[in-house]
Amino acid sequence: MEKVWLKSYPPGVPAEIDWRQHRSVGELFEKSAAAFADRPAYENMGKTLSFADTRRMSRAFAGWLQARGIAKGARVAIMMPNCLQYPPAIFGALLAGCIVVNVNPLYTPRELEHQLKDSGAEVIVILENFAHVLQDVIARTGVKHVVMAALGDLLGLKGVVVNAVLRYVQKKVPAWNIPGAVRFNAMLAEGGALEFKPVDVDLEDVAFLQYTGGTTGTAKGATLLHRNIVANVEQSAAWLTPFIGDQPQVMITALPLYHVFSLTANCLTMLKIGGCNVLITNPRDIPGLVKELGRHRFTMITGVNTLFNAMLHHEDFSKLDFSALRVSLGGGMAVQKVVADRWKQVTGCTLVEAYGLSETSPGVTINPLDLAGYNGAIGLPISSTEVEIRGEGGKAMPVGESGEICVRGPQVMRGYWNRPQETAEAISADGFFSTGDIGVMDEKGFVRIVDRKKDMIIVSGFNVYPNEIEGVVAMHPGVLECAAVGVPDEHSGEAVKLYVVKKDPALTEEALALHCRQNLTGYKRPKSIEFRSELPKTNVGKILRRALRDAPQP
Repeated sequence: MEKVWLKSYPPGVPAEIDWRQHRSVGELFEKSAAAFADRPAYENMGKTLSFADTRRMSRAFAGWLQARGIAKGARVAIMMPNCLQYPPAIFGALLAGCIVVNVNPLYTPRELEHQLKDSGAEVIVILENFAHVLQDVIARTGVKHVVMAALGDLLGLKGVVVNAVLRYVQKKVPAWNIPGAVRFNAMLAEGGALEFKPVDVDLEDVAFLQYTGGTTGTAKGATLLHRNIVANVEQSAAWLTPFIGDQPQVMITALPLYHVFSLTANCLTMLKIGGCNVLITNPRDIPGLVKELGRHRFTMITGVNTLFNAMLHHEDFSKLDFSALRVSLGGGMAVQKVVADRWKQVTGCTLVEAYGLSETSPGVTINPLDLAGYNGAIGLPISSTEVEIRGEGGKAMPVGESGEICVRGPQVMRGYWNRPQETAEAISADGFFSTGDIGVMDEKGFVRIVDRKKDMIIVSGFNVYPNEIEGVVAMHPGVLECAAVGVPDEHSGEAVKLYVVKKDPALTEEALALHCRQNLTGYKRPKSIEFRSELPKTNVGKILRRALRDAPQP
C-alpha cells in the first residue's frame, strides 16, 4: 500500500512511532509522574492535584486492591463523571495489574447490570450520586468491593460544603444502602499505610475494556491492550509536540474521561507531555463551563460539535481570553462547517477535526494542527497507521472512490471481550479493522466520511447520507441543531425525515423546505420536518439518530 498521506504530514511528525519504549500504561504513568512531579496534573472546582499527588493516591489504591486479594487481570469498574478521584482510580487499578472498565454514570440499572456482568467486574469505584442504581443490580453481578466517592472528597474544607449542598440542598444524592461499601478517603488512608508491590505488566496485557456506545445496539467491550493505549498516546504526542514544543499545556477536559476520546486525547496525552487537565464535572451546564473557562489561560480544548455549538451560543463565551489557545480538537461526530467557521471567528483558533473509535484506542486520523480553516476532512492517518478504503469483498478502492474505512495499526484492539464471532467479523485476516464508516481518500491522503453504513438512507435506489443533509440544514441561521434519518416510504422505500431544534422561534417548515430545495437535489430533500425542543443525545453529546429512527412515526 502506498502511504500517500505521508507527503502531507506537518514538519516534524514521524511516519512511524516507537510504541515499545514503555512496557505498560502504568510504567508510562510512573515515568511521567517522576519527571513532572511538581507540575499540576488535574484541576477541578478550584483544587489541584500535582503529578506527585496523583502518584501517591494511585499507589494507595493499588495497595488497597492488593490487600483485598484483587489479582492481576481482575476488572475494576469506574463509574464517575470528571472529578479528582478519576485519575487515581484509573492509574491505581492499572498499577495493580487490573483491567479498567469505564462506565457511563448515567446508565440505567439495566445498562449497568449488563456491563458489570459482561465484564466480570469485581470492584467498582462509584460516585455516591449514582449508588442507588448500583444498589438495584449489585446482587446479580460479581462485584465484591465497592469504593464510594463523594464529589467533595478531595476538595478540602470546600468539599464539606460541596457534599452538604449536593446531599441536602440540591437533593442530588438519592438514598442508597450497599453493605460493606468503603468511602474513597478511607480507602486512600488504608491503602497509603500498606506496601504496594509492583506487578509485572507488559504490552500484551489488557488495560481497558472500553464499551462501545449505545448507538450500535448491545454494548460490547473493546479489549484494549497496554500496547494499544501506549501506541495511541505516542501517536498523539508525535502529532502534537512539533506544533506546541515543550511548553506546559492547560487542557480543558469537558468530555467525560470514561469516553475513549477524552481518556486518550486529554488524560493520557497530557500525562505523556506533563500537561494539566482542567476537569469539568458537568459540561451540560454551559454557563458554568464558560465561567470556568474564564478562570484559566487554557492552551487546548477538545469537544464534540454539539458542545462547541452550545458554547458559541452563550453570550459570555466571546468575551473570554483566547490568546493562549493553540489547539481546538473536535471528534466523536462530524464537525459542521458553520460551527467550525464561527469557532475560528470567535477564538482565532481553527477547530481541527479528528476521527477515532473505541476499537482503535481511539485515534485513527487527524488534520494538521496548523490548518488555516475548516476543510471537511477527518484528516490524515496518524503515524504507524494504515487506512484503506475497501469496497465489496474487501477490495481496496482507488483514490476518490467511496468505501468502508478500514484501519490497521498498533492501536487497533485485540477484539471484543468474549465475542470471538463478532471479533472475526470486525477484524480481517490481514489485521484491518472495519469501522462501519463510509469514506473517501483524496490524492493527498485526506480522508472524508460520507457516513455510517447503517445510517445511510436509500431513496429509490439512491444513497443519501445524513451528514450531508444535516450540514446543509445547519447552515440555515434559524436552526440550532438537526438530525436526518430514513423512515419507511411506500413509494421510494425510504424517505428522509428531518428533526430540528429551532434557534429562531419564527422558523417555519416552509422556510426550511425552501432552503433544502436550494441546496439539495430532489431525492435528498426531507419529505417531512418535525420541530422538537431537544434531540436525544448520548452523555457525550452525540445525537442519537437511532432513537429518532426507532421512534413511532405519525
